[in-house]
Amino acid sequence: MRGDLVIGIDSSTTATKAIAFDRHGRTLAEGRAAVPMSNPKPGWFEQDVDDWTGAAAKALKQLTKKIDAARIAAVSISNQRESFAQFDAKGKALRPGTLWLDERARQEVKDIAAELGVDAIHGISGKPADVTPCLYRCRWFSTHMPKLWQKTAKTTEVHGVLTHYLTGKWATSICSADPMGLIDVKAYDWSDTLLKAARLTRDMLPDLHRAGEVMGEVTPGAAKATGLKPGTPVVAGGGDGQCAGTGANIFLEGRAYVNLGTATVSGSYGTAYAYDHSFRNIVAVGEEGFSRETAIRTGTFLVNWMLERLFNVNPAKNPAIIRTLEAEAAASPVGANGLVLVPYWSGCMTPYWDTSARGVIAGLSGNHTRGDVYRAILEGVALEQAMMTNQVAKVTSPITHYAAVGGGSKSDLWCQILADASGRDVKRLETAEASALGAAMAASKAAGWYRTITSASAAMSGKPSRTFRPRTKETKRYQELLAIYSELWPKISEWNSRLVDFAAKGTK
Repeated sequence: MRGDLVIGIDSSTTATKAIAFDRHGRTLAEGRAAVPMSNPKPGWFEQDVDDWTGAAAKALKQLTKKIDAARIAAVSISNQRESFAQFDAKGKALRPGTLWLDERARQEVKDIAAELGVDAIHGISGKPADVTPCLYRCRWFSTHMPKLWQKTAKTTEVHGVLTHYLTGKWATSICSADPMGLIDVKAYDWSDTLLKAARLTRDMLPDLHRAGEVMGEVTPGAAKATGLKPGTPVVAGGGDGQCAGTGANIFLEGRAYVNLGTATVSGSYGTAYAYDHSFRNIVAVGEEGFSRETAIRTGTFLVNWMLERLFNVNPAKNPAIIRTLEAEAAASPVGANGLVLVPYWSGCMTPYWDTSARGVIAGLSGNHTRGDVYRAILEGVALEQAMMTNQVAKVTSPITHYAAVGGGSKSDLWCQILADASGRDVKRLETAEASALGAAMAASKAAGWYRTITSASAAMSGKPSRTFRPRTKETKRYQELLAIYSELWPKISEWNSRLVDFAAKGTK
């Protein structure tokens, strides 16, 4: 293939970015467009399909105005996972897409778990029964919106939506389809058992491709909308979590990436299939193997929530507020003066898989300041991540350090807290756009730049711009706090579940 650039499209929860990289992983230009989100009912989170495709078109159009589209050898996609939509036989969206944040299918989790057994679901898919995968929302739609389900000719996640938009083909990457909870990960194929539970048939789903494979070419119509050249290869990438891992060279021994984004996702790599409640097993963006992934359903989302909902501040319009709060939090001691936060604002995936989980701020007194509260947020995410990484390392292989990416990794304070709380080095990578870079690495293989995605990752991944090392005194204090923190949720989970049930009755 000709061209000295590849493009990684990162279609995340809040925005779509299109970034051009050279063969050394350097960013040459980018485009960006926001993606609005709606919350029409408690627990429902949705986005219009036209916003997914429109934001991708807008971001690409911005990008192709900055570079010659003839230089682009291939395009690949990274996407928000477990977010999907339904289409009729003409390819028209039947309703807004539902997001990974959506919690409407809590009952369906219980129903399917009872039918198949939690061990069978976990063994086939690599993921414990949980409200996040699309499997359970498929059952919800078939039960609660049967007319819509009858009209559904195709259902696919964001990667499949964008692939269809760009190429006209219903195709996706197995690395993006896998988080839907419908894949037999050992067979690298759709699971007939799980499809039956979801009330799906294979012809309702896109064709599967391995990461790095060409799925199709940009159509003339898509070229006009995006500025890309007709015929540009569109290459299978993966979910944003796996792409971030590849972009951060997850293949290095002892490494776990940690993406401090809207959600906090971390993963370490292994070629052997293994599953345990402390992580979910997801097909890696590479030639083989899996990402042993932990996930906190909040991250920078929680920071923005506090600013907007509690402090009535829009951080986009007042970016200085973050610097102010970081300074106040840095003045607060380890443990935020006796304040502990459990970051389950959107339920809990790893390690408890509790769809009823809700956030906790414990230890509040009249002496606490907003700096204490802000520090408790950063510490809550860091302690949760440290707890989970310890569990993953215990059942798989040693994890010696994190490669930090994502918007939250720009915070020196947050990176240092994570290093101290975990007792591991935190290496902030030069590129914070690891998801787009991981997709670009898949594109670079298809472009013939590298023989494998693994070798592309080694050559193109960003180097550490700074390393945060655990400090002896602070790490000792955090180990004491981690022991206290780890006991909190098991003690209050049953009480929390009763409270959630009580609140649900009030919304009926």
